[in-house]
Amino acid sequence: MNARRRNGGASSLGLMPPGLVLLGAAVSGWATSLAFPDRGWWPLAYAGMACLLLALRRASPVRAAGIGLVWGLAFFLPLVHWALQATGSVLPWVALSLFQALYVAGFGALWAYARRAAWLTGRPLAQSVTAAVLWVAIEQVRGSWSFGGFPWGFLAFSQTEAPLLRLAPYGGEVLVSAFVAATGALMALGLQHLRNHAVTPATGALVAAGLLAGAPNLLPVSAGPESGSLLIGAVQGNVPQQGADWADQARDVTANHAEGTERLAVSAGRRQLDLVVWPESAADIDPRTDRAQASTVDRAAAAAGAPLLLGTQRFPNGQDVRYNEVIVWTAGSGVGDTYAKQHPVPFGEYVPFRSFFRQLTPLVDRVATDMAAGGGPAVLDVRIDALGRDVRLATGICFEVAYGDLIREGVLDGAELIVIPTNNASFGRTPESTQQLAMSRFRAVEHARSTVQVSTVGVSAMIMADGTVVARTGLFTDQELIASLPLRTTLTPAARLGATPQTAAYLLAAAAVVSGALAGGRRPGRDRSRRRFPRRLRAADDHAPTLRLRALPVPVRVWDTRVQPLWSEWRLIVGLLVLMAVAAYTGIRLGQDIVEETTTTESTTSDAAVP
Repeated sequence: MNARRRNGGASSLGLMPPGLVLLGAAVSGWATSLAFPDRGWWPLAYAGMACLLLALRRASPVRAAGIGLVWGLAFFLPLVHWALQATGSVLPWVALSLFQALYVAGFGALWAYARRAAWLTGRPLAQSVTAAVLWVAIEQVRGSWSFGGFPWGFLAFSQTEAPLLRLAPYGGEVLVSAFVAATGALMALGLQHLRNHAVTPATGALVAAGLLAGAPNLLPVSAGPESGSLLIGAVQGNVPQQGADWADQARDVTANHAEGTERLAVSAGRRQLDLVVWPESAADIDPRTDRAQASTVDRAAAAAGAPLLLGTQRFPNGQDVRYNEVIVWTAGSGVGDTYAKQHPVPFGEYVPFRSFFRQLTPLVDRVATDMAAGGGPAVLDVRIDALGRDVRLATGICFEVAYGDLIREGVLDGAELIVIPTNNASFGRTPESTQQLAMSRFRAVEHARSTVQVSTVGVSAMIMADGTVVARTGLFTDQELIASLPLRTTLTPAARLGATPQTAAYLLAAAAVVSGALAGGRRPGRDRSRRRFPRRLRAADDHAPTLRLRALPVPVRVWDTRVQPLWSEWRLIVGLLVLMAVAAYTGIRLGQDIVEETTTTESTTSDAAVP
């Protein structure tokens, strides 16, 4: 007890009641979700990581996993509440959030092991870097496994308005997420020093955190044309009210986009459009097999006087599958190059292990025909008459913008511009569309490529290679955008490095966890602060005087020896689940779309051009 009192300043933080620790984890997880669109309060990403690491400071692996789970649930429930809007059921929303939160629980447990490594003991800066590397490694695993992964919620995607975005061309999402996590770790270190009244080291840690977050703003970015430019039109045709027959609705959607293209041609005036882009599902009835659709699409392409990119569905004969494709259509010539989506969304576009999951919920049968994955490269070649050559476009459909390897594949294959056709009609006015827009902006900067995101209902945008949005639509409107976007060929370091940063994060994280596990003899709860010297044994014929010493306390680290009753922890967890439900509801309310809310169908055209 005396030792604990003498070291009260150092140990009081570690003796925080577990209920307050879990409450802090829940609040910080929810606050981190506000760093993402629509709110976009990006500094909260640093604060959220700082609070998580403080909560994990003295936790055992099991308790750390529980803290991580609470933080993860409070983060993902409000972040992906658009899943509730899309499915109309609580089960998919909660299941998705819980599964993603398990990765944060894994981070907590592994960090509890990694920090025991001998080469991290007494080295707080090394601990900050290691925590950041381990977070990124877990994030990358989450983005690739299972069922193809779910990269939504990567810390990097919260930084599209922050100075850290300028790191994207140098290391992609791995480097940016690592800087966010490291900044949070340094903030946690500074707060810990302040708690112990160590002003000088606290100031150093907080200044280092500020430099880490702000210094990248000094890095140069390139956005100018290198191989010409294209005058591009994007058509957001909107969708009719639900309730009509599917085929009739599909034809109406195509007609909407055809009318928008005609208005776009009028708005362009004397300027000749080089390319017109329609969104995913703009022509769900395939114009390659349906004459009426082909006629509608061909008239639109002729009115624009330019090649037309559009999204459609292909149902192969004799196969109970479908392909989500983007095709190039030229007036009078018909279909050209084609790209089929490589990453269909599990449980949204196809159902893995359908017979098993059908026993859990009948919702799986809402996906009547599974979508198959395409096998071709993520590029489209389009003939541009003004340049007298083909221009290659990197293409990712909808959620594929979240997969960095797929967009990189297209850029490495010679793409000079990125196109992201998407369909957000199922997500209502939730922030899903603006979260996706943040990813498109990130990819633009990561590869120094202008990017077009075009949606059936919004948000659509024209994005420069430095991430600047030069034209943007609202939600659930029919609008057209025109912008002159530069074409670029230079490969960024991120594109050249490919998976190297990811592999490095895996190796460093594994080394830290293994080292910590092997050196994990000193565990919380074992008090070695008092150790007696061994007494000297005296032989029978030894008459020499023996010096006897009283046991002396050895000043080593004081460990928390308090053990909370198991029933008390479960009671706290149940209470925190209730608090998380309240936090999730509040997050949904605060995270509602702040894009202009309008249901008007008035047509508007936005015009932006590169000087």
